[in-house]
Amino acid sequence: MLKIGLTGGIGSGKTTVSDRFKNIGIPVIDTDVIAHELVNQNTAVLDEIAETFGNSIVDNGLLNRQQLANIVFNDSNKKQQLENILHPKIREQVKQQLKTLEENHQRSPDSVQYCIIVIPLLFETGHYANSFHGLIDRVLLVMADEDCRIERITERDNRNLYEISAIIKTQLDDETKMDNADDVLNNNSDIKT
Repeated sequence: MLKIGLTGGIGSGKTTVSDRFKNIGIPVIDTDVIAHELVNQNTAVLDEIAETFGNSIVDNGLLNRQQLANIVFNDSNKKQQLENILHPKIREQVKQQLKTLEENHQRSPDSVQYCIIVIPLLFETGHYANSFHGLIDRVLLVMADEDCRIERITERDNRNLYEISAIIKTQLDDETKMDNADDVLNNNSDIKT
């Protein structure tokens, strides 16, 4: 089974693209979904994050994602600490889901021939990218102009321009991502157009 890593900058439309693949029956493994499940369903992971970043990031037993984002996007050392906690656990979950997909594929060889693995920060963190070496066969980059991305993030996350700019600055530039991608999907239009 061909394993395609889908990546792109914040607001580029990765979820919209992965949802379109799901809608046509392509299996999708989303590392963001896995990360959410890890911190929401595994108290040991949430406790480890709270121990590292302080109890103020936990609100009523749940991770306050925006507060944690404000911490890690303003301090590369803190970002690395979070990655060190989550990325090995995410990789293991991806491997387990891939194993299940491969087993299903072997039982039904006429089934779908590829799957999508959504990895938002594939290019941003060398450690993260290396951790997926051998798990993905091709990289599909979803791109959108920065103005389009800012508009989407503002509507979706209700963040101010300063926060959005800080997040975008932590991500690689489009040219570098394009140099490392196998395929590029330009996603500046609305899904209805």
